[in-house]
Amino acid sequence: MADHQEASVTLPSDPASVATARRYVAEVLSEWGLPHDADTADSVRLIVSELATNAVQHTFGRSPTFTVDVRLERQEWLRVGVTDSHPRWPKRLPAAVQQDNGRGMVIIRWLAAEAGGRLSVTPTEDGGKTVWIALPWSVGAPARSVFGC
Repeated sequence: MADHQEASVTLPSDPASVATARRYVAEVLSEWGLPHDADTADSVRLIVSELATNAVQHTFGRSPTFTVDVRLERQEWLRVGVTDSHPRWPKRLPAAVQQDNGRGMVIIRWLAAEAGGRLSVTPTEDGGKTVWIALPWSVGAPARSVFGC
């Protein structure tokens, strides 16, 4: 059994890509043994939706694509990252009652913390960034991936 499995997809920075990213990650996790109806699967789908939405909405056209990476490390940690080429890092905005946005990172941090995980941001070589979530993996041995990773 491999100590490390990974899969990734690069999508256009378009609102329609958010659902594609969410479906892709759900398929990968299912292939690795996480049931679609597991609480962790629901949390990861929401996290991916929020991160992908941020990559589309907050790069102001400066990132024509975004990449979603999914990694399973030693069957202990699930890491999901969304990379875009915009140099601005996410900011924690106050979630005032009248705001319609600005809560995505709050939601992501809360979901990660609730699952015993964490959020981090790392720079990329091209001046962009990857927003990562790391969650403990509590599923048995994952199956061989159909995604060739």
